Formats: sequence, C-alpha cells, structure tokens
Amino acid sequence: MRKSDFRYELPPELIAQYPAEERTAARLLGLGRAPGDLRDMRFADLPQLLRAGDLLVMNDTRVIPARLYGTKPTGGRIEALIERLLDERRALVHVRASKPPRAGQVLAFDGGLRALVEERVGALYALRFETETPLLQALERFGHVPLPPYIGRPDTPRDRERYQTVYARVPGAVAAPTAGLHFDAALLARLEAMGVERAFVTLHVGAGTFQPLREEELERVRLHAERVEVGAAACAAIDRAREAGRRVVAVGTTVVRALEAAAQNGALAPFAGDTDIFIYPGYRFRVVDALVTNFHLPESSLLMLVCAFGGTERVLAAYRHAVAQRYRFYSYGDAMFLERAP
Repeated sequence: MRKSDFRYELPPELIAQYPAEERTAARLLGLGRAPGDLRDMRFADLPQLLRAGDLLVMNDTRVIPARLYGTKPTGGRIEALIERLLDERRALVHVRASKPPRAGQVLAFDGGLRALVEERVGALYALRFETETPLLQALERFGHVPLPPYIGRPDTPRDRERYQTVYARVPGAVAAPTAGLHFDAALLARLEAMGVERAFVTLHVGAGTFQPLREEELERVRLHAERVEVGAAACAAIDRAREAGRRVVAVGTTVVRALEAAAQNGALAPFAGDTDIFIYPGYRFRVVDALVTNFHLPESSLLMLVCAFGGTERVLAAYRHAVAQRYRFYSYGDAMFLERAP
C-alpha cells in the first residue's frame, strides 16, 4: 500500500483559518453504511446520529502555549516549539533557526524567558529553562498557542480558548484533539440527558502529527511516539458498554490511537506509556464502533487511520463530497461521523 493512494485535491481556500463563531455551528458530514449515503448536517445535530447507551470516549489532554520566539547569542532569530516537558525546568524542543544552536548556548526568548541548550536529541534539543516558576506556568505567561503550520496567521487571545476542548484537563499537548473542539457545555448536557455516557483517556498530541510521511511504502513508515494514558475507569466503562451491546464512539483519531494502543495484547487493559502505533487499511480494530473526526491532510497518517476505520473508497468519496460542498478542512474546520466498516 502506498502513500499516494491517500491523495485528494483540496482548494487552499477550504483550509479553515479561524474557528466557527460557535463550536456547534461547524458542519457535520454523516456517513451511512450504504454507498453514497451522506447527510449534510450541523454539529449541533450530532444527537440525531447517537442513541441512548452510546459511550463517547474523549481525549482530555490540554494544549499548552508551546511556541516561543527569541534570539540566539549571535542575535539570529529563532522559533521554538516544545514537543515534550521532561520535568519542571527541562523540555525537548524543536528549534527553527538559520543555523542550529549549539550545546552550551543560552537562548533568550521574547518576554525575558531564557534557556540553556543542553544537548541535541535526534531532531530535537534538550533545553533547561531559567525560570523561578515551573515551566508550565512560565509558558502560560510567555508562550504562544501552537497553531498548526497550515493556519497562516499569528495566534490571537481568542485561540487560547478555541484551540482547546471545553473538557481539557491534563496539560501536555502541542496540538489540539480537534474533533473535540466542536463540543460545548450545552451539547454535552443534551447528550447526557438522552442517555449518552462519557469516558476519558489522555493522549498528548505531538508536533509530529503534522509531519509528512517520508516513505512511499506504508510498510516502511515509522510514526512519531505520543504519550498515552488509558485508565482503569475508561476500560471498565468500555467493557460495560460492549457487554451490553452498546456502541463505543471515539471523539477523534487520538482516542482511537490511544484505545488501540491499550488493546495491543488482544484485550483492552489500562495502559500508560508511549505509543508509535501506525493504523492504516488492513488493520483490525478491537475497541471502537463509531468515530467523530475532522477532515485530515492528504497522505497523512490520520487520514489513513480514518480510511482503515471506514473503508478507503467510502472515506475518500466522502472527502470529494465535502470538497464539492465547500466544507471547511483541518483543525478549525468541520467534522464527520462514521461507523466502522464491516
């Protein structure tokens, strides 16, 4: 199977640069099981596609203000994107500069934050930050919202709220689990009132989610690793749903990735650690019955996961329909709902 099998044409103007005015005002494309069964809806209509007893599984990761701007000792400008916090002062960081920084250099970031370059770790740098408060607190003060590379504008104060789910709880992501951005408190209350249950897992989305795949042959691809925690409470809720014949509905590809990582030994079990699982067509799913997801980049691992879940031809036909109907794409764009292909 080849990367080019997942190519589609997308006019650049359909890449959403701003969120919808209201979270639930985004559009929702419902995919039925029959060929060509497509429903153009609003996200506020999601309750029409769910039923009492469904279990929504959501990713409660919280996006941190992970982007920093500053200078090297030579005066050259740099842009840093934190990939992972190592402790209260240290982090693994992507650094963009005309010349790479060297170990021992001190980087000065806008606002007064400083960091010592300890070493290079693969494509990343280990930085030790000079801060009186824990690094997370310093980032809240000095950092910028790490908007994806296809959003061609600086972040704004509004992004601090809108590039975050309303149920975000555990800090650590540098990209949002975007399917969850469409839920607001009122919609969650409606779903609870109709008997839809909720469970939470944590997957801290890394910057690698936006990196293009380097190999054409999918069997040779090795994905970036992301931190996952699937707790005993989520596993118990999923087991109860499945035993009762109720659907498990993942909110986002990150939830699918987390749950499948936790089920790699054949049965779902609590899991905490890194996963580099790569899901593409041919994969046999163990946990999830239905999926709420945004529209993903051509030839991306996330699109491949959705195609594995819903069937490649069915999903790519839905994407062509979405383009023709002028849906908005990617992180701040619209969403789709689909059940797992037989």
